[in-house]
Amino acid sequence: MTATLVDKITPTAEPAVTCDAELMRSVLARVGDKWSVVVICELGKGSRRFNELRRLAYPITQRMLSATLRGLERDGVVTRTVHPTVPPQVEYALAPAGQTLLTIVQDLAGWTEQNLDGIRATRVAYDRRHQDPTTADL
Repeated sequence: MTATLVDKITPTAEPAVTCDAELMRSVLARVGDKWSVVVICELGKGSRRFNELRRLAYPITQRMLSATLRGLERDGVVTRTVHPTVPPQVEYALAPAGQTLLTIVQDLAGWTEQNLDGIRATRVAYDRRHQDPTTADL
């Protein structure tokens, strides 16, 4: 029987989880992270310098943007190019793997946008059903 993606990334009761499963979970966590999605979408419009990305991804902090870019670069989603100028100019762009990921991320963002009204309504209904009875009249 062939293992599905879910089978590959779901931890088993066995003590030894394969390296591939751990890597897959790690990559999915990275590309599904809220700031990674924003950065990937912005870089899908073209290469950007760090401060430009920071403005476009507001309210991301400098530290979080640095960590996000490092992680995406490490996973081969983003490339970092240092131009030999004074001061050095650094540009970030989507790597080929990032280009293929861009379509998926854009589809996910489109799905979210199409379903916002329904999600908003179900959240309100859920919150009403699960409201703390001691604060219901507040």
